[in-house]
Amino acid sequence: MLDNHSLLTEFPESAEKIHELKTSDNHFRKLFDEYHDLDHDIHRIETDTTPSSDAHLNELRLKRVTLKDELVKYLN
Repeated sequence: MLDNHSLLTEFPESAEKIHELKTSDNHFRKLFDEYHDLDHDIHRIETDTTPSSDAHLNELRLKRVTLKDELVKYLN
C-alpha cells in the first residue's frame, strides 16, 4: 500500500493555514505547487504508471523531503 504524501493529508490540522499561504504568499504557492507535482510524479512511478530507475525515484523522494521541510517552516 502506498502512502499519500499530500500536505493536506500529512498536516490536516494546518489546512486553513496552507490555504491562506497559497493565496497570500507567492513563494509558498510556488513551493506547494512544486511539491504537489513532484509527489504526483513519485506516485506515478510507485504505481508503475511511469517507468523509472530506483536511483531516479530515490532522487525524487529526496527532493520531496527537502521541499516538505521548507514548506513546514512556513507552517510553524
